[in-house]
Amino acid sequence: MTTLKVHNIETAPEGSKALLEQSKKAFGMIPGLHGVLAGAPGALEAYKTLHELFVNSSFNEEELTVVWQSINVEHACHYCVPAHTGIAKMMKVNDNITEALRNETPLENPKLEALRTMTLTIVRNRGHVTQEDLNTFYAAGYGERQVLEILLGLSQKTISNYVNHIANTPVDAAFKKFAWTKENVVS
Repeated sequence: MTTLKVHNIETAPEGSKALLEQSKKAFGMIPGLHGVLAGAPGALEAYKTLHELFVNSSFNEEELTVVWQSINVEHACHYCVPAHTGIAKMMKVNDNITEALRNETPLENPKLEALRTMTLTIVRNRGHVTQEDLNTFYAAGYGERQVLEILLGLSQKTISNYVNHIANTPVDAAFKKFAWTKENVVS
C-alpha cells in the first residue's frame, strides 16, 4: 500500500498555504485530496482550476455528476466515489442517478445515458472514438462543446483519481457513510 503525506496549512509548502486556506474557507475543512495535492503547489492549483472550469461548463448538476462519477467508478477511486456521492446529494441530484452510476447500471434518462456512454467510451479507449460514437452522442442532444468538456472533466478526475490511488487518501469523515469499492458494485 502506498501513501503520500496529507498536508495541513502548517506543513504545506509555502506555495500551497493560500490554496489550502481557500479550501478550508470553501468547505469548512481541508479535503484530504487537497491536502495531498498541496505537496506540489502547481498540482493543487491545476486541480482547483480544472474543477472550477468544469463546474462552469455547459453541464448542469446531473450532467456534471454523470461525468465525474462515470470516471470515478471506471477508475475505481475509493475516495472520489464517496465524495461525489455526497456532492451529488448537496447538489440535489436524484439518488437514482447516483446509485446507477455507483453500480454501473444504465441511466433511465436517455440523454444522461448517452453522456455516460460517451464518457466511458472516451476513458476506456483513451480518446479514440469513432464518428458513429460522436453521431450517437450528438443525436442525444449534445455537441462538440460537450465532447471537449468531457475531456476537461476527465483531466480533473485523472489528477484526483490517480493521486488518490497513489496516496491511498483517507476518505473524509463527511463522506465515509458513502463508502464504495469496485467489489461492491451490484451486477
